Amino acid sequence: MFVMWLVRRFGRGTTGSNGFGMGGAPRGSMPGAAPSPTAPAGGGTPVQITTADYQSFQQTLVDIQTAWNQQNIPAMQQMATPEMVSYFNEQLATLASQGARNVVSDVRFLQGDLAEAWRENGMDYASVAMRYSLIDLTTNATGQVVDGSSTTPVTITEVWTFVRPSRGGRWLLSAIQQAR
Repeated sequence: MFVMWLVRRFGRGTTGSNGFGMGGAPRGSMPGAAPSPTAPAGGGTPVQITTADYQSFQQTLVDIQTAWNQQNIPAMQQMATPEMVSYFNEQLATLASQGARNVVSDVRFLQGDLAEAWRENGMDYASVAMRYSLIDLTTNATGQVVDGSSTTPVTITEVWTFVRPSRGGRWLLSAIQQAR
């Protein structure tokens, strides 16, 4: 996936501007977890995360992967904060300038664990450890695979942080961090 490529390429595990991480042991799981608030590690008021929220996080994972694969920046703008979209756009441009393309397919959500959820300054935040598998490869300008495999899936665990206005609305991806 593009984040694994970023880690391999640039050696850093956090994308996005706010860098929210796990901050503690998982306290809920998706799908089917009982809604429960979690105490935020860095302050703020706990937020109740519902089954619908978990479903939204899972769908956003799949949709972001699809948009990345299609290099569809307008679609990403509907699912991520401007800072994340800018970062994705920058990485796509870097790949293109190198004559490379990251291709992902067969994305399969495996598990999601809520790390923390909180409200701060009129915004709700939720950090979720997402474990999923996918086919992840990088090709050169002629379509030859230069990294990864077109047949062997990789399993990835990342912490995705989502944000939305406290009054409600769509959750947007605001950060991705490699799980430790």
